[in-house]
Order: sequence, then C-alpha cells, then structure tokens
Amino acid sequence: MENFPGNVLAKLKLVASAAFTLRWRATVPGRRVRLLMLLLAALLSGCESIYFYSQAASGQLKILAGRKSIDQLVADDTTDKKLRQQLQWVRAIRAYAGAELHLPVGSAYSEFTQLEGEYALWNLVAAPEFSFSPKRWCYPIAGCASYRGYFDKADAEAHGARLRAEGFDVYLGPVPAYSTLGWFDDPVLSSFVNWTPDRLAGLLFHELAHRRVYISGDTRFNESFATAVSRIALPDWRRRQGIAAPKVESVVQARRVNGLMVTARKQLQEIYQSSSSDEDKRERKAQTLERLRTCYREISAGWEEDRNFTKMIEKTNNATLALVSEYQSQVPAFVQLYNDSGSDWEAFYAAVEQLGAQSKEVRSERLQALNKRAQTSSKKVTGPSLQSDTCMSAAN
Repeated sequence: MENFPGNVLAKLKLVASAAFTLRWRATVPGRRVRLLMLLLAALLSGCESIYFYSQAASGQLKILAGRKSIDQLVADDTTDKKLRQQLQWVRAIRAYAGAELHLPVGSAYSEFTQLEGEYALWNLVAAPEFSFSPKRWCYPIAGCASYRGYFDKADAEAHGARLRAEGFDVYLGPVPAYSTLGWFDDPVLSSFVNWTPDRLAGLLFHELAHRRVYISGDTRFNESFATAVSRIALPDWRRRQGIAAPKVESVVQARRVNGLMVTARKQLQEIYQSSSSDEDKRERKAQTLERLRTCYREISAGWEEDRNFTKMIEKTNNATLALVSEYQSQVPAFVQLYNDSGSDWEAFYAAVEQLGAQSKEVRSERLQALNKRAQTSSKKVTGPSLQSDTCMSAAN
C-alpha cells in the first residue's frame, strides 16, 4: 500500500481540482456524480494512491469530453472519407452485436474521440521472478485485476521500474481500447478506428461482451469470456459481410507461436516448482527463454507479417506469459459452453452468469473440465496438438 497524506480534506481538494480542470459539460450529470463519488470512495479507502485515481479520472474525462456523434460525422461532408467509411463499419458492427449477439450495445460506440496520442492508455502487468501468478491491483466496483492502466506512458514506466527493482518481471504494453463496463458510453477511439473491418468487429464484440457479463475480481474469467464471444461471432460476421476468412498461413503461424509459448510456459513451470536454488532457477529460466526465441527464429524463417509475433517473443517473460494466459487459457472452455448451450447466445450468457455466481474455486474447476472436453474434441478434428513443438521439446 502506498503512503497517503493524513489530511482527508487535501484528498478532496485534489480530486476536485482534477475534475474542474476538465470540460465536464461533455458528460452526463448523473454519471459525473457517480464517477466523483467512486473516486472519493477509492481515495478514502486507502487502497490506492491519490495520484493514480486522479490521473485515471483526468484521462477518462478527457476522452469523454472529446466525443463527437458518429451519425453526425458520417453525415458531414467535411469528414475525412476514410474515417467516414470506418465509422459506417462501426454502425454495422453495433447493429450486428445487438441483434445477433444479444449484447447490450445501448449508446456505446455511437460516438468518436480523436486522441491526443497514439494509444488510449498503457497497461502494466507484473509477475514474480519464479511465478506466473500476476500481481493484482484492486479497484472499486471492478474488483481486482491483473493489470493496471495508465493514461501517461511515463507514469507507467516509472511504476514498472519500481516493480523491476523489487524483482518482478514486467510487461508494459499500449492499449488501443478498453471498456468502462457500462459506467459510460464508451466512444470509438482514433487508436483503433482504422483497423480492418473484421479486426474492428472482433474488438467491439470483445468490449461489448464485458458489458453483458463481468465478474468482479476474476480477470481470467472475464477476458477469456469476452475473447470467446469475439472468436465465436467473427466467422458469421465475416460471412454476412462478404469478408474472407484469415489466410490459412496466418492461422497456422499463430498456432505455432502459441504452441511455442505454451511449451515454454510448461518448461518454466517445472523449473519454478523444482527444489533447485534460486540461482539455478534463474539460469535455467534464462536458457529456456533464449531457447524460445531461437526456436521462433527457426520456425518463422520466410514468414510474412511476423513483426507482431517477433515483438511478443522478444518481450516474453513471466508477465507476458501470465497476460496471454489471462486472455486465452479459458477460451476453449467458453466455446465448449456455447456449444453445450445449443449455440444459443441467451442460453450461453445465462450459463456464463450461473458459472460466474459460483465461488472462484468452483468455477475454475468447472472451466477446467470444459477445457478438457474442448481439447479432446479438438484433437479428434485437428490431429496432434501444436503445443508439443519439436524445437522446444527436443531442447527440453
């Protein structure tokens, strides 16, 4: 826990100062009050620093203050042609999400905000030197999460440096989009508006899914669920829009990279759980991560468009492996649950909500069982698992 000034009045003045320096007229009055009370509750609880919440409020309110109606932008002849086209895609995606996926679209993504920078914010993820259990930060309403978002990159870098000094593996990555979980009508941001239509659809499906089901304090559950919704929905979305599916080569490449990372994670887990000294674990960890990068360079020789994969592999540490697990590890389980629900969205959401109402231990066990069924089914269809990549296995 970080140190707080003892004077409560000083806290109130700081929040008020941050609030009134912004253009509050762009937000709905009732929600201004809710956000302010939320911030005050957080500050008075002593769970997080005043500075973090003031920068979060400032960044969020700047985004809200800059919103412009998408309908008006599309109708305006002076709007950039490319932007108008992309915003029309957004309207089509929103319509599909509401009508076909039964997601609570409301007024979300009906407005557009041009950011001052390239990204909306920066997420910080940290994990201990010999563990994949990410550090957790707790927030009002949303509960605890395995990442912390900063609107200022320098702030995130400074906090990351402190965590590294404490011995954590750290990952700092840009975030083009995020969800306020229905507290505000999230706008489309300039950080992702120019994505390809299917990538744009996948993102909005993911973020809107958080508005349908969100379990406080369980990042892995929430992110895997939202990722599954997007993954399930995209093939039908592409078909209806006449958009070609991803190239087979791209899918195979992604699976091979995922296979390498899963294998590396398994090998590292064995090292961390061993009775070896910390010095020995540290050396074996470094060898495994270097082997991962060497294997990636071998299998990716001749690939096209591999820059994103390369960046991910070069940054791989416990924090990045933990982050990938948070977003991906339970996706097959949710896909299996969707199939068990008769491929009916409402039945699926009801099943997810019922699962989320259980204790974290119970739902984890249930998801593990669903994962096993999904893996068994996948092997019947696709053949040998890509998780046992030859390069990493041979070096094991």
